[in-house]
Amino acid sequence: MSRVFHLAGKIRAVAPYLATEDQAIEVATGLSARIAEGSSLRDRERLLPHDEMELVARSGLLGITVPAEYGGADISNAFLAEVIAILSEADASVGQIPQNHFSILEALRLSGSEEQKKYFFARALAGEHFGNALAESGTKAAGDIETRLVADGLGYRITGRKYYSTGALFADWVAVFGLDPEGKAVMAIVPRDAEGLTIVDDWDGFGQRTTASGTVLIDNVYVSPDSVISYYRSFERHAPLGSLGQLLHAAVDLGIARAAFADMVGFVRSKSRGIRNVGIETASADPLTIARTGSIAVKLEAASAVLERAGRKVDVAQINPSSETAIEASLSVAAAKILTTEAALDATNGLFELAGTSATKEDLNLDRHWRNARTHTVHDPVRWKHHAIGDFHLNGNVPRPNGQF
Repeated sequence: MSRVFHLAGKIRAVAPYLATEDQAIEVATGLSARIAEGSSLRDRERLLPHDEMELVARSGLLGITVPAEYGGADISNAFLAEVIAILSEADASVGQIPQNHFSILEALRLSGSEEQKKYFFARALAGEHFGNALAESGTKAAGDIETRLVADGLGYRITGRKYYSTGALFADWVAVFGLDPEGKAVMAIVPRDAEGLTIVDDWDGFGQRTTASGTVLIDNVYVSPDSVISYYRSFERHAPLGSLGQLLHAAVDLGIARAAFADMVGFVRSKSRGIRNVGIETASADPLTIARTGSIAVKLEAASAVLERAGRKVDVAQINPSSETAIEASLSVAAAKILTTEAALDATNGLFELAGTSATKEDLNLDRHWRNARTHTVHDPVRWKHHAIGDFHLNGNVPRPNGQF
């Protein structure tokens, strides 16, 4: 089967409106049970989660961050992070795919015109999914953008090649990032059936295998002027765009850690064997196993608490925007990203350490948790977070506004 997908439109019923944070958690929890059922098989066979993402779209979850003045519930970012963690525990790829959707909506909130907000927020409330075409491979440095918009009558034409385009394959709209004729970064939101827009399903990472985070080809795609959002405005000052995106990446890692811990506990209880020559009849009675389990559980609890606290800091930065609140949110999210990374790696390594050799059997596919953790935690490596936090406390320096903080 060809791995090249030409995007086509589809008909979908309008998603239900989720009015409260508790509703969002309840819906995510209900979805997670269905999504988890085929998670291991999808990873093993690399079966993309089209049906699962359709369930997410129809659930109403894609509209939960729409601001109240545009008809949304505008839920707390602490609850949003928990929604992503719940989905990621069920299937880490499904949890990661909408991360860019919520980041795009935040960029729209910060930089869109009133008409753009009214239109695109309404689409999100209807259950439509926004995917990204941001990163470019082959540039001199990560984050560089060579794609440009060229004036064409009242609108623009855009040509380029994007990679790490998580969510684009499943999306109704694709946010293509490029430089306008003045060299400023903009976000052009184009429909998934736009002529000249092609997705190549060439993501081949050993983890997060079904995110379809591959290539988007943009071949002379026409962009209407009212679909071009002044993305650069989001970085003219410290604002909670990068911190929100990083918060959701941290939530994915927390979900992976929870899944690995749950599988470890289940395996040790039911399948791991004791060690007769040291007088341990069952694996769950091994005092060292008990202590190590407790250590991982503590790290998970700490990561969950810091993630929630960081989400509240992002709330404050949105409600009371200032450099001070945005910087505080960025640093708090950086700490959460560090702790969730450590929790994910500790839990996925601990799974095999405590469950034993029999847990490595290929048919169990428990290694997917480690592969997912190792792959996803290298997004915006935490060594940058350690440096940013230390530089702030020692020297009073803060990261410049960007997508990583």
